Amino acid sequence: MDKLRQKFKDSYFIVNKIYLFLGFILLAITDLALGLYYFFVSLFIYFWKVLKSKIPMEVKGEYEPKTYIYKETENKDLKLDIYYPNKYSDKYPLVFFSHGGGWISGFRNQPNNVSWCRFLASKGCAVVSIDYRYGYRNTMNDILLDYSDALEYVKENSESLSIDRDNIILMGLSAGGHLSLLYSAYHTFNKNTDKIKGIKGVVAYYAPTDLNQILEFENKSLFSKFGTIRTLKDLSSDENDPYDYYSPINWISKDMIPTLLVHGQLDSTVPFKSSVNFAKKLQSFNVKYTFLIHKKGDHSFDTKMKDRVTINILDRTARYIKKAIIS
Repeated sequence: MDKLRQKFKDSYFIVNKIYLFLGFILLAITDLALGLYYFFVSLFIYFWKVLKSKIPMEVKGEYEPKTYIYKETENKDLKLDIYYPNKYSDKYPLVFFSHGGGWISGFRNQPNNVSWCRFLASKGCAVVSIDYRYGYRNTMNDILLDYSDALEYVKENSESLSIDRDNIILMGLSAGGHLSLLYSAYHTFNKNTDKIKGIKGVVAYYAPTDLNQILEFENKSLFSKFGTIRTLKDLSSDENDPYDYYSPINWISKDMIPTLLVHGQLDSTVPFKSSVNFAKKLQSFNVKYTFLIHKKGDHSFDTKMKDRVTINILDRTARYIKKAIIS
């Protein structure tokens, strides 16, 4: 019975909320107005839950961010927010934070991201949370360029921003974790010392590390498949398969920086094996890494669950970051 129950939870019907769509169709057939009402109420409830989610760590004190435009593009200005600790310093260690959303959604000041930034700032780090262009109108190259440009902006203005450019941790959730791992792995593999200088480690929560796994039949998430395909559009070439080229796991070398991987074992959006295989490859190159697992965690468990395991993982993440920037 338990196996049957788990298979049902992992099915397309549940993972992609198809049952909500079917309910809308059935209601629309009998009463169009009622069907539309049901649809918009369900949509409102879903986005309300997403927007209100946050990590289960209450932080006391005010941590109001300062906002800067780090890049101007044709369609919009790209911004970053900086959260500072309450204790004054002329040079803070930095967590460079990148949001998730399948490369096609999400934003820097979404409540779950804000809760992370406030939490990390309360631990003594400055935190930069960035926006980047979305994959439905741009490509992975554009997104990676935004990520790199935001990091360079912080480094170049480190003195005026009171940032210690020699004490940086890259961190990201889901698609943001992918960007953080890819930046780290690619530049260490190619020995681009100017790009990696000052970066002491990378933290990736439930990040896709092999983009081919997103498209596998076993992965039931239509959202993650759509986001991946859409973002990698128009990037095929005779020399490089984009799904291989933009997979962090293919750029690991002995020079990879210390890495913290965090993943829920029941993740229905990014396969758990994504982090398992990445950890194995890090180990094969003798790269220092830590792998934290939530055995009952789904995707974004850090803002959906309030159990002791989740809180312990958050505390261990903060301790890992603190240790990396002090040692």
